[in-house]
Amino acid sequence: MSNMIETRALCFAYPARAGEPETQALRGVTLSIERGSFVVVLGHNGSGKSTLAKSMNAILLPSGGQVLVDGMDTRDEELLLEIRRRVRMVFQNPDNQIVANVVEEDVAFAPENLGVPSEEIRRRVDDALAAVGMSQFVQHAPHLLSGGQKQRIAIAGVIAMEPACIVLDEATAMLDPVGRAEVLSTVHRLNREKGITVVLITHHMNEAEGADRVIVMDEGRPVMDGTPREIFSQPEKLWSMGLTVPDTVSLLYGLRQEGMDLPLDALSVEECADAVAAAMTSSSKGTEGQ
Repeated sequence: MSNMIETRALCFAYPARAGEPETQALRGVTLSIERGSFVVVLGHNGSGKSTLAKSMNAILLPSGGQVLVDGMDTRDEELLLEIRRRVRMVFQNPDNQIVANVVEEDVAFAPENLGVPSEEIRRRVDDALAAVGMSQFVQHAPHLLSGGQKQRIAIAGVIAMEPACIVLDEATAMLDPVGRAEVLSTVHRLNREKGITVVLITHHMNEAEGADRVIVMDEGRPVMDGTPREIFSQPEKLWSMGLTVPDTVSLLYGLRQEGMDLPLDALSVEECADAVAAAMTSSSKGTEGQ
């Protein structure tokens, strides 16, 4: 599978304030994001994860190293428009991305500005709203929608640009659990059904459970990289970086400390319940045989 995004020894430093040294946010990051994959990037505040996200479509340009989007160098100004067509961003606050007073007009805004023909815009708007499950709100005012619905409209506006990749930078941070579930369901469906590459930047550990891959950032570098099961089966390492683990892993770890023979990679509630039940049955049989 080819790479959608590739970073090579990527460095980024924010300019220094008066009398202070510059802030080194990324320190030699080398990684690749495969086309069609669903990747979650975790890290505490200041770890570099949002800076990495903004480097993926040239909102921020490298201080050192290189970022390639579908083979295109983000430092090449002539390729900037094409790079941003292929990799679109969804930010934390949907109100900052909604620009029109009617849902369909908001979703149509970017294609109209690119000169897409009217018939094609109509198709894109209808398809995008259907993809995020918001077709019934086509004539609604965005400001009357819930936070999760607004974020889905923001995602529809991104989809209407027909990107190859969507980067969500803490896009669920301001949402309640219902809104987070709506947005997560939407991006998983887009990844699964349309093959859109998804990079989700988050601090909600449970959002990483269904990913293909999890990258953990710390002090401007990726320090862990693997499947969700591989990452979350190392809770002590995550805790040492000030991160948490899914509730299921926390429960299993606590029970292991009490002497129960349990795996740490049973991430879903169902898997966790099955693992605990199996361990209790095994323990009961062992007691009976004594």
